[in-house]
Amino acid sequence: MKRVVITGLGAITPVGCDVETFWNSLKNGKCGIDYITKFDTTDFRVKVAAEINDFDPSMYMEKADIRRSDKFVQYAIAAATQAVADSGIENNVAPERFGVYYGSGIGGFDTFIAEHNNLLSRGPARVSPLFIPKMILNMGAGNIAIKFGAKGPCISVSTACASGTTAIGEAYRAIKAGYADAIIAGGVEASMNEMAVAAFMNCMALSECEDKESASIPFDKRRSGFVIGEGAGALVVEEYEHAKARGAKIYAEVVGYGSTCDAYHVTAPDDSAEASGRAFKQCVEEYGKTFDPDKVYINAHGTSTPLNDKTETKAIKNAFGDDAYKVHISSTKSMTGHLLGAAGAVEGIAAILALNENIIPPTIGYKEADEECDLDYTPNVAKETEIELAMSSSLGFGGHNACVAFAKI
Repeated sequence: MKRVVITGLGAITPVGCDVETFWNSLKNGKCGIDYITKFDTTDFRVKVAAEINDFDPSMYMEKADIRRSDKFVQYAIAAATQAVADSGIENNVAPERFGVYYGSGIGGFDTFIAEHNNLLSRGPARVSPLFIPKMILNMGAGNIAIKFGAKGPCISVSTACASGTTAIGEAYRAIKAGYADAIIAGGVEASMNEMAVAAFMNCMALSECEDKESASIPFDKRRSGFVIGEGAGALVVEEYEHAKARGAKIYAEVVGYGSTCDAYHVTAPDDSAEASGRAFKQCVEEYGKTFDPDKVYINAHGTSTPLNDKTETKAIKNAFGDDAYKVHISSTKSMTGHLLGAAGAVEGIAAILALNENIIPPTIGYKEADEECDLDYTPNVAKETEIELAMSSSLGFGGHNACVAFAKI
């Protein structure tokens, strides 16, 4: 089996539209949550979100391509462009050995709404012929492959809020097994619209707190729902010898991946945390080395919903036993909100950078401890400590659980 490393990173997030800004925001506890500006919330119980308002697609795409693409594709292309530039992989890998594994939970939601409105108000003849290629889920992966001439495996991953983590993990497995030399992996979401917010609001998933500092408070007893966000993350996942031969900068080695399903409920996690705990355990077992739990960091899914946070806490305990109390944990969703299909990719980047710099980003807004969430969640202030193993976990609607682990090379 091949060794697999990360050689490039790219991020479009509510706390920064490049990796450096994103990471500095996390270390400094910057909150990217604010009042919704993209539509009128008068009739909505939900008033806050983690929007991106400083993104310029013309930095990454031609004007004609921008007009022909949904926002989710624009975010995906931007993050991938950053990651490819960071890695130096372009023109340094055989096209047939270069792949894309890229995920989204929803795809082109804005386009779907716009063209549905066209149909109702202007008739079928006015529905855009670009409706389908702008909207369908695989167009994030497809457009990235087109831009970079990646003619190897190209797979669009959709495991709800675990999509980004699943994409990284499956890319890791593909390279480990020899199916590709390099893969652009990650996830994207751009669903900051009335329909998405109304739907999540009415299934009681979103926080209705109007205080932007207290709306996304993972593991805090006061938590009441997640804050919807948008963005994209991309990572260049590469075979180690291929990266070494071309003198690539290596951020980390991918050393473990766990993928399980609760097989329990369409939205609620299984509170036994058996399957989610097994995803963590699979990661650790694949790593296969003895480690000090004091040197483990988990970027938790940590959505700030009552069920998720206590279930994830139990999953970590199921995997680590009493050592769970020694592990360092934080949820960067306290700053970015929940980026849905992009969450795992962006949080994987955070875990890698934490590993590189031996800095654990905080869980901000944490004030009131919950007896069912009693681990070390790095409250409010970043912590400097040696990290040997960094993990990123995601739990998605449908019971999808994914966890990926990184170590220093």
